[in-house]
Amino acid sequence: MKNLDKFRDENGKISALAIDQRGALRRMMGEDTPSEALGEFKRLVSENLTEHASAILLDPEYGWDAADHRYSECGLLMAYEQTGYDKQTPGRLPDLIPDCSVHSLKARGADGIKLLVYIDVDESPDINRQKEAFIERVGSECLGEDIPFFLEILTYDANIEDVKSREFAEVKPRKVIGAMREYSKKKYNVDVLKVEVPVNMNYVEGFSDTSILTQEEAAKHFKEQSSVSDIPFIFLSAGVSPELFQNTLKFAKEAGSDFNGILCGRATWSGATKEYQMKGTAAAERWLKETGVSNINNINKNI
Repeated sequence: MKNLDKFRDENGKISALAIDQRGALRRMMGEDTPSEALGEFKRLVSENLTEHASAILLDPEYGWDAADHRYSECGLLMAYEQTGYDKQTPGRLPDLIPDCSVHSLKARGADGIKLLVYIDVDESPDINRQKEAFIERVGSECLGEDIPFFLEILTYDANIEDVKSREFAEVKPRKVIGAMREYSKKKYNVDVLKVEVPVNMNYVEGFSDTSILTQEEAAKHFKEQSSVSDIPFIFLSAGVSPELFQNTLKFAKEAGSDFNGILCGRATWSGATKEYQMKGTAAAERWLKETGVSNINNINKNI
């Protein structure tokens, strides 16, 4: 296990901020948003929120200026994958940013490397073997450079279009837990797993009128998730509201989950995108200083 101190807060938890979105951020801010504006927005997030985070996740395409403007005690995690995937090719296969390597990202100041891969544990063995080999290669590269490797897993089902649907919610625990079980294996050299919570909380009793799980059943899934991995794992927010993410973290702790922190993006800063788009830089900065700081501090209280 590599040294993760640069990513931990004073309590030993990872309280990291994610702003490595590229295509998703452009969709939030408007498809005609220029690259310079994406970079400026990331800088605003970094300048105003990293004093309250143990680390920040950025991307090499638009994030280096934001990295330079982060709080001095804040660790730097850099994304290594290209954003999105080829929708014409089955399997949501990953690819790397063409002009980057682990060596070059580390040389420029990255303290850790993040790789996002979409995983369906029930997809064809041929597709999953490609992903396993891909992750092994990146893990070996990080091992050779002696830099922490964060693997982000987003689960899906090749036969279910909407991952927010009731249909996917019924299979999500098996998808999330199965993927964690596989990629915790030593051959991948993963140091931290960045994963979804094992259930869709919008279908849990007490969180919704359309529940498919009791709170007791949901708690069992959180406990099982903790039991399948012997490496640190942290939760991503998956674009849910700040309130739902905070309540989810509370539920996870009460359920006995041994999660090691969070790497949270949109649940912290998403409201600032509209301010930036409609009113400009100063309005976005005001929102981040007030609502953004409040969001991140409330989330940090629950890890």
